[in-house]
Amino acid sequence: MLISTRGRYALRFLIDLAENQGEGFITTHELAERQEVSPKYAERLMASLSKNNFVEAAHGKNGGYRLERKPDSLCVSEVLQAMGEELAPVECLKCEPNTCPRAGNCRTLPMWQKLGNVINEFFDGITVADLMN
Repeated sequence: MLISTRGRYALRFLIDLAENQGEGFITTHELAERQEVSPKYAERLMASLSKNNFVEAAHGKNGGYRLERKPDSLCVSEVLQAMGEELAPVECLKCEPNTCPRAGNCRTLPMWQKLGNVINEFFDGITVADLMN
């Protein structure tokens, strides 16, 4: 498992929006500048976050983005998965049910399943509010 920049920056943008909730809508330019990424990359990520209902988008002169939900209701696992991150530790656990022809005889599968559970429980237990602190 390797979390891409897409997943990492999505979390950083959500934390930034949460920390600046009192300012209303925040422009992509402001987010990009504060997070030191290109405005084009920021716009693509914010569009994905908006499509997945993590942020609300407003167009026009006072437009930008703000959180759609409270920071304590945004789980890291939910954000990462929405950004296309794969949290499964091995290929055969990516699909449900497991279609690997060796699954019935695999001596290592229970170990990988336990690791997958640990990973999911870990990320399920952390919210954007937790990352703010």
